[in-house]
Amino acid sequence: MKSLSLVEKEKFELVDKEMPHVNDNQVLIKVAYCGVCGSDLDRYFKGKVHYFPITLGHEFSGVVYQIGNDVNNFHIGDRVTAAPLVPCRNCEYCERGEYSHCPQYSFVGSRQDGAMAEYVTVNVENVISVPDNVTLKEAALIEPLTVALHGVERINMNAGSEVLIFGAGSIGMMTLLSVKALGAGKITVIDLNEEKLTKAKALGADEIINPIKVDLDNYFENNVKPEIVFETAGASQTQLQSIKYVKHLGKVVFIGTATKEVNFEPKLFEQILRKEIVVTGSWMSYSAPFPGNEWKTGLNYISNRKIDVKPLISEVFKLEDKNLPFDRMINSSLPSIKYLYKINPE
Repeated sequence: MKSLSLVEKEKFELVDKEMPHVNDNQVLIKVAYCGVCGSDLDRYFKGKVHYFPITLGHEFSGVVYQIGNDVNNFHIGDRVTAAPLVPCRNCEYCERGEYSHCPQYSFVGSRQDGAMAEYVTVNVENVISVPDNVTLKEAALIEPLTVALHGVERINMNAGSEVLIFGAGSIGMMTLLSVKALGAGKITVIDLNEEKLTKAKALGADEIINPIKVDLDNYFENNVKPEIVFETAGASQTQLQSIKYVKHLGKVVFIGTATKEVNFEPKLFEQILRKEIVVTGSWMSYSAPFPGNEWKTGLNYISNRKIDVKPLISEVFKLEDKNLPFDRMINSSLPSIKYLYKINPE
């Protein structure tokens, strides 16, 4: 089979390799589409992988090509996606159903070969059927959607709540779609990219703000502050602003991964106390029963057309394009949201 192999930092090679072995409780998936995640960027550009060579890719969909001897709930030809986390199942967190906190987990596309290849092997408990009215291209976006849904489920959001989202990237847009589906009130999205903000508006944001053009301090002094803030950008400035702009008794959910030091001045940190803010982090997208309600809910939202992920797909590439979508992802001037590799399409 063909596999896009990361052989060293900033070097992909399209290689021919043997088909993966299928154990008794595993499924071999013929990959249709595989997305490029922001977390893949560090693996490619900074070499932050567990070994070389490795095949990346953990956002994917496809068709069951082969099943193990003990698999009886899937059949060859079934349309599927899969959760990439492989928890140990034995630690205290796994026993509590908190799989994201497993200290001994594996992960498809990170700690084992992923789906930027024609075929990938996954454990049967990770495999999820795709509804008939959901395309495999849409299904390749379910993993980032579950990340957003998990973040939303970290807090109790009442219908009609005013929401602020920092960041109009993939997870920010997914968060926008999620809170919209759950009945949020006014939704404001803040980002530096004007074209992404325009896209956010088209997807349902009530207000869009570019801080290059609008002074945020002045804006939030003269407008109602949000009850809930979702920080998806992972920028130190927006992480601080999340605390600063949320209203008293509000809630802040940190989803974006921090990339730089975050330094709180005492006066700002004290706002957590004075405003009695609920602050929580959100990590991955799993719950019990594995892989979790996030995955079932996400597919139901897409199937029932409460969430439309198709507008988030910016471009589709071939494996032969190698690092091209990676290079485009780090170009901040581009309005890109989600890039996919088309490998074995429907």
